[in-house]
Amino acid sequence: MKRIKISKFIIGDNKKFVLIAGPCVLENEKSAMDTARYLKRLTAKLDIPFIFKASYDKANRTSIKSYRGPGAKKGLAILEKIKGELDVPVLSDVHRFEEINAAANVLDVVQVPAFLCRQTDFIAEIAKKAGVINIKKGQFLAPWDMVNVIDKARKAGNENIMITERGVSFGYNNLVFDVRSIPILRDMGYPVIFDATHSVQLPGGEGTSSGGQRDMVKYLARAAVAAGVDGIFFEVHRDPEKALCDGANSLYLNELENLLTMLKKIDSLIKSPIK
Repeated sequence: MKRIKISKFIIGDNKKFVLIAGPCVLENEKSAMDTARYLKRLTAKLDIPFIFKASYDKANRTSIKSYRGPGAKKGLAILEKIKGELDVPVLSDVHRFEEINAAANVLDVVQVPAFLCRQTDFIAEIAKKAGVINIKKGQFLAPWDMVNVIDKARKAGNENIMITERGVSFGYNNLVFDVRSIPILRDMGYPVIFDATHSVQLPGGEGTSSGGQRDMVKYLARAAVAAGVDGIFFEVHRDPEKALCDGANSLYLNELENLLTMLKKIDSLIKSPIK
């Protein structure tokens, strides 16, 4: 499997899982910095590699009235400050060609949103500019369909590719996680991330916003780690009920330590050589 170096750690090749976590969207600089600082301390305590994630613009919100974020210029400045002051790698998603250069100059990992994972020219342009590209598998795709998506990034000259599983459409306003997708995707030769919080999302389930089943996150995360996933993706918030985006499927920050401790035990067992 491809080994990808980010900051001081390696993703893939049976290394311990990496945590990608942060709020769904940047709400303000202080809350983002406070969350990143908390996550850095926690992951250092648990010895878990960590990438801070937050979106600066959620261009795919359910309603035109939904909060989208501070925008590229202000949002990337916040992420750059977090990266510099806290010495943590940062990840965010890009929705527009016009943002790719600026995003690639700041972000350690540039993410292709699930809804854009089949946009050939978009993937190729990000792959040309980004150091590492994380492509979220569209909820409308089977895992084996990602071979063609990976090939688009590779043909653009980038081998630092991660694939994120985030569930598949299961009827109206619902998603389901097929754990078989983890080994199928990993067999393609690149690290696989499991987005546990988006996989319990109920897209558009609240009419003008998406719902979610936060209580199911821990079960899906445990299953993914047991299947040998290379990284876990959580959206977290100090008070998800007041979050400006995806609060229904975001985890409470104060519940994260117990879950990560359990996941680390599972990961160690699964990735330890059999004697």
